[in-house]
Amino acid sequence: MESMGKKKPCPRRSFTPEFKAEIVELCRRGDRSVGQIDFDLTETAVCDWVKQAEVDAGERDGLTSSEREELAALRRENRRLREDVDILKRATAFFAKETR
Repeated sequence: MESMGKKKPCPRRSFTPEFKAEIVELCRRGDRSVGQIDFDLTETAVCDWVKQAEVDAGERDGLTSSEREELAALRRENRRLREDVDILKRATAFFAKETR
């Protein structure tokens, strides 16, 4: 019997920046409201795209897309460097114990 009641999570979809920009433009021009966008998108996702476009345009406070990318890269690098330091600490402890 397979696991009853447990659903596998759907794979996360990704969209091109051009597609996102097109959807945002539809909302901004007033052709369609966020709720009327019918591209199998959630209203929350479209709202997030519109908000991010406003931040990027300087119309709203927050981190721009480029700042978000830089922050993510710095966090990845920081995590990698912490792992490197941890490995070196363990190696130092190992060799210090062996020389006694």
